[in-house]
Parts: sequence; structure tokens; C-alpha cells
Amino acid sequence: MDQYVITSPDKESTVVADLGELVSYSHLGEELIHQKGDRGWRNSDTEMFPVIGPTADNNFKVITSRGYALQDQHGLLREMSYQAVDVREDGITFEKIYEKGTHLKNSKYPEKSSVDYVFWPFDFTFRKKFKLTDEALIVSFEIEAEEDMPYMLGYHPAFRLSGENSEFIEYGKDRIRLQEVLDVGSVAYQVKNEDQIRLIKQKGQHIDIKTKGFGNFMLWTEVPNMLCIEPITAYPYTGQKELGKELFLIAEKEKEARFEVVIKPIKN
Repeated sequence: MDQYVITSPDKESTVVADLGELVSYSHLGEELIHQKGDRGWRNSDTEMFPVIGPTADNNFKVITSRGYALQDQHGLLREMSYQAVDVREDGITFEKIYEKGTHLKNSKYPEKSSVDYVFWPFDFTFRKKFKLTDEALIVSFEIEAEEDMPYMLGYHPAFRLSGENSEFIEYGKDRIRLQEVLDVGSVAYQVKNEDQIRLIKQKGQHIDIKTKGFGNFMLWTEVPNMLCIEPITAYPYTGQKELGKELFLIAEKEKEARFEVVIKPIKN
């Protein structure tokens, strides 16, 4: 079974996950998630792991304590398939298990990349959990990895917009227009040292996003009908060829790392 539907206790919200991808979050009859096939992006959500950002300028190499690894843009997790390991009416857990050194076919090759296979020199288990309440969707991540494994983590959901370029994004004391994100282009708009952000719509419900463990966001879109609001552990577009050590977290011995994203619709 590839597609699962979970429902909130009050039956006013539903989530659809297809192979672990969040393809729908409907609240009070409004679809909040960018739909696959619409303009802007071929997906509706994904994870960036164990790296975020560009690697092509460094010949797709990422240097680790165990030598170099080959990684394409945003890492290799997206080249693996999720397995559902726990399914309930209001929640579901997906899992990916990677064995160090395993070469995975790079889906961007050859059209968008010159590297045909990617790999990582550490074992890890990655879990993605959806929990749906009456008020919000909670997306959480658990990482079990070998001690001293370096990693970056980003969650990359895309939200549906009106297409009229009328939305705003608020964080801290700042408010920016959607057009400012569009103007940045392919290099995502940086939001530093924030764990909460809000999408303000003229039509439909606002969306409040609170996070634990990430500490930063980046915003990306190239069309006015969708916006990716991406919690990240570090912003990768530093202008350097190599992803620096300062961008990475380090896995601890016998300690599972946990991260959380709460997506809460707010009545307009």
C-alpha cells in the first residue's frame, strides 16, 4: 500500500501521505498543500538529508571524517523509499534505513546532474511521523545514526497560494511580501535564528508553523501559486564551494535526534 489517509478526531481535517510524501492536508474543506502537477514544483514535500543545498561546485563531494561522500543537491534521502511501520487513524510513521557505502541511483542524472550514483559513509535510520489533531498537523523526525556522523536536516513542504501574489510571511518583528521571495530566485530566502513563522493569506486560512530542533528557515518559490517554507538546521548558500563543517550537526552515541514541525491553520 502506497497511500494512507489519516483523520483528525473531529473529522474536520484529513491528511494524505503517498509513499511518505505529504500530498494533502485539508482543514475545514480547504486544501493547504501544493498539489503535484500544478505549476512550480513536481513534489509537495520532501526531506533534505544528510546535506542541504548545492554540492555541484565541489564536484558533488562532501568531506567527512571517513573520507569523501558523493551527494547531489539536498542529499540522498530522497533517493530511498519509505516503509510504513506504524499506521493509526490519526497518525502514521514511515522509515528509511540506509547501510553505509550503499550506492543509490541519482534521479537527477543525466538531465540535471553529472553524477550517476550517490553514497554516504555512515549507517542511519530516518523516521518521519505524521500526527493529526483537531488544530494542527505535527510532522516529526527521528534520526538514529552512527556516532560522530555529520548531518544537516531540512524539511521542504510546499503550501498552496492564491496565484495573485498577495501573500505575506511574518517572523519575529519582520513581514515580507511574497514578491521578495520570488525576487531571490533559485537561491532560497534566508530566515535566521527563528523557530516560528506565519504565512498570511488574503484568501483562505493563514498557516502558523512552529518548529523544534531546526532553528532556521528558508523560503523558496519561483511562481506565485505556491511557497515552500522550509525549516532547516543551517542555511547552505554561503558562496563557498564546499559545505563547511560549521553547517553540520554531529550524531551522538546512543542518542536519537528529534525534530518537530507543527503546521497550524489559522482562521482568516
